[in-house]
Amino acid sequence: MDPHLLRTFISVARCGSFSDAAHELGFTPAAVSEHIASLEADLRTPLLTRRPVMLTSAGARLLEHAGPLLLRLDAARADVERLSGAGAARLVVGASPLAMTPRIAAALDRVRQAHPAARASLRILGRREIPAAVASGTLDLGLVDGPATPADALPLPEVGPLTAVTVAEAPLVVALPTGHPLARRLGLRLADLADAEWLDAPDAAMPLEQLRAVSRTDGFRTSLTYEGTDVRGLLALTAAGHG
Repeated sequence: MDPHLLRTFISVARCGSFSDAAHELGFTPAAVSEHIASLEADLRTPLLTRRPVMLTSAGARLLEHAGPLLLRLDAARADVERLSGAGAARLVVGASPLAMTPRIAAALDRVRQAHPAARASLRILGRREIPAAVASGTLDLGLVDGPATPADALPLPEVGPLTAVTVAEAPLVVALPTGHPLARRLGLRLADLADAEWLDAPDAAMPLEQLRAVSRTDGFRTSLTYEGTDVRGLLALTAAGHG
């Protein structure tokens, strides 16, 4: 299957429109239609209905494969380019909000001083985006955080050839509103908090499904969903008593 055709197919499936996909990709609607027709001819089955534009059962199954396939192609290209030393000297680092610590900031400063000719940049991203971005070459290095134990290392998705190294370990910390009954304790167990209402902020704090998995409970009810990577905004919501 031609990866160019797969990219067009993903765009049409996401947009739900041939014309919108054409605008997104910089093609004409006729070219997009031709791409889809070629892919359907290759697979010998309809992938999309036309009016309205909807996935067939075969199209839905292909969509499950298309994203990972294209990601592995991007990862292969990035891996070969790294090996050959192609491109200008650069360091693009992605970090989840809680992984961006003073220690990491100091390490980046040492790297910049040791390699002043390299172009360095830092992106704060949701932890779910980072492994795929490293595999595809968008990032040179990714820093992610999450709950782990000596017997259960931090899991990473299977997105390509990645090397994982433990950089630091620290205890989990919970943010509580001032005056909360548990706020004056020197330490807490997750079980103490399973019945509380929580801010669900998967990109800025610990995903609640991971807390449920670590504590082996179905607790940790969501009081408010927070989308974004701004930890300061999350703490303001906590201080106001939202969770």
